[in-house]
Formats: sequence, structure tokens, C-alpha cells
Amino acid sequence: MSEIQLQQYDRLINEPSNDWDIYYWATETQPTPEVYQGEVMDMLKDFTKNRNHEQRLDAPSLEYLQKESQ
Repeated sequence: MSEIQLQQYDRLINEPSNDWDIYYWATETQPTPEVYQGEVMDMLKDFTKNRNHEQRLDAPSLEYLQKESQ
């Protein structure tokens, strides 16, 4: 991510007091406030459309975390 994208991401994950707001904006159920609209929100909106019809039923593997802690 570019520096600008990182700043947008940081603002997005730290400022809204309710994660459901981010969900509604990303799924375009509710309009995104101008302050959070940007490249990162566009990427998130595109991801939620799942254009390739990926099955996203499982959480990503976190086995690498166990290896790092040993």
C-alpha cells in the first residue's frame, strides 16, 4: 500500500466507533461518509462484490503464528 492508502486504512479501522458501519459502507448498504471514501474503501467495496465467486467460508490459516512463537 502507498503511504496515502495506509493513512486511509488507519483512519478507517481506528475512527468509526462501530465496525458495522464499515460493513454497511463496504457492502454499499449505506453511503460511505466522504471522510472515509478513498482508494482503500474502493478496494474494500470491490472485494465484497466477490466477482470471482470465491468461497470464503473459512478463516485464513494462522498456523504460521504458532511457528513464530516457538
